[in-house]
Amino acid sequence: MSELGNIRISDEVVKTLVAKVAVEVEGVYKLAGGVVDEVSKMLGKKRLTNGVKVEVGEKECSIEVYIVVEYGYRIPEVAEEVQKAVLESVSNLSGLKVVEVNVYVQNIKVHEEPEMEEEIIGE
Repeated sequence: MSELGNIRISDEVVKTLVAKVAVEVEGVYKLAGGVVDEVSKMLGKKRLTNGVKVEVGEKECSIEVYIVVEYGYRIPEVAEEVQKAVLESVSNLSGLKVVEVNVYVQNIKVHEEPEMEEEIIGE
């Protein structure tokens, strides 16, 4: 408690920080949402924090990030970069001590090349 009163950072603020930073890491295709996020999507509600879970205390927090990695990137390296970026960003911007950043790779995005239509010659 400071001389002026309490400061409390909401879970949603931390989730928003995490989501923004995680999707900016090279190799991350998108965040992977869970069941609640899929229901929200069906109801037409778009949430930027899909795929992020946090527990925020008065001075520290723990974070879980669920991601989809782009094909061709080394999964452990992408996950580690997400951990580092989230840790640094949340610590610097919120002042909270980040106890842990767990990254769960839920899927890989394979970019499919568009199929070329075959031309039939001289039937």
